[in-house]
Amino acid sequence: MTEKLFYLDSHLQRFSAQVEQCVPDGENWQIVLDRTAFFPEGGGQYADTGILGSARVLDVQEKDGVIFHRTDAPLSVGDCVEGRIDWDLRFMKMQQHTGEHIVSGLVHKRFGYQNVGFHLGSEDCTMDFNGEITKEEIREIEWEANRAVVRNLEVEVTYPDQKVLQTLVYRSKIEIEGQVRIVTIPEYDVCACCAPHVKQTGEIGQIRLTGVQRYKGGVRVTMLCGFRALEDYRRKAESTGCISSALCVKEEDVAQGVEKLKNDCTEWKQRYAQLKRDMLAIRAERLAGQSEDVIVFADDLEGEELRILMNLVLDHGKRLCAVFGGDEEHGFRYVIGSRILDMRPLAKELNETFHGRGGGKSEMVQGSVQGNESEIRAWIQEKARKMNG
Repeated sequence: MTEKLFYLDSHLQRFSAQVEQCVPDGENWQIVLDRTAFFPEGGGQYADTGILGSARVLDVQEKDGVIFHRTDAPLSVGDCVEGRIDWDLRFMKMQQHTGEHIVSGLVHKRFGYQNVGFHLGSEDCTMDFNGEITKEEIREIEWEANRAVVRNLEVEVTYPDQKVLQTLVYRSKIEIEGQVRIVTIPEYDVCACCAPHVKQTGEIGQIRLTGVQRYKGGVRVTMLCGFRALEDYRRKAESTGCISSALCVKEEDVAQGVEKLKNDCTEWKQRYAQLKRDMLAIRAERLAGQSEDVIVFADDLEGEELRILMNLVLDHGKRLCAVFGGDEEHGFRYVIGSRILDMRPLAKELNETFHGRGGGKSEMVQGSVQGNESEIRAWIQEKARKMNG
């Protein structure tokens, strides 16, 4: 059994220990100490990292009470080594985890919902609750959670015996065998938990609930605490400042400024679309002066414009209109239509001849082909003459 120093002092950053075991593990090594301050992965929280003697600790896992440190270098059995936790990372995780207890306790107290999933990731923390919570209710929970922070309450850790445990009301996501470790935040939460926590709620810093979405019949809430919350605020404040400057509006008016810009863009898109259609109509009128079968290659058409131009040309009474967009390097998109001929056989042969794909209905086919513009044009003209015959 490894002595777990992180339970004696969650703020312990350095410690000394004796190496009891060191075995190869692929390109790494698994090291067992007589005692450790490195917290192993568990309870939704990923493992500590840091330095152990001359080796880097990459991961920490626990099995049957023994804690295994995966390192990038071996250590000699029997040696006394110093361990150093990556403290900033550990403290950040403790901020998130204690913040999660406060939020989960508030949700349980107000709605009776259970926290059925907790994941402390490298960028944020998520909590899954088995009931619906609105965005407005999440804002209220966030406010109350920050009240708990500023009260700077002591985070209590106890190990009640079975007699006391039977009378204690506490949250727990799993059935626990043996000694139960209870983490209590007075007036907010009582929960069975194996992870290290901050000593006072004031250490958490700000709690931000940044998102809520429906998930498996309940909701998933995203949270940032402490320095993560501060970094999130800085990043969003910088973005808001840039948008404010670009729109020439006050920061508090950014939302209205963006909405106005969105409405302006919609209006200009509508004007552009109408102008584009007018230009296509003029273009179609000019093309109508050509033969009964019109073939167009244009690198300035996109989206639905190929189909629109084709229909405008056919509106002038043309037998067939084939519109190609793109270039020889990247290939051509095509739309071919007729009001009196079946275009499907033509499309089938076109695709077979020019390594294309596509299809459609009798009156219109569309797809893509590869080839030389002059060869494709000549091929269409020849097929159109045969169809005319």
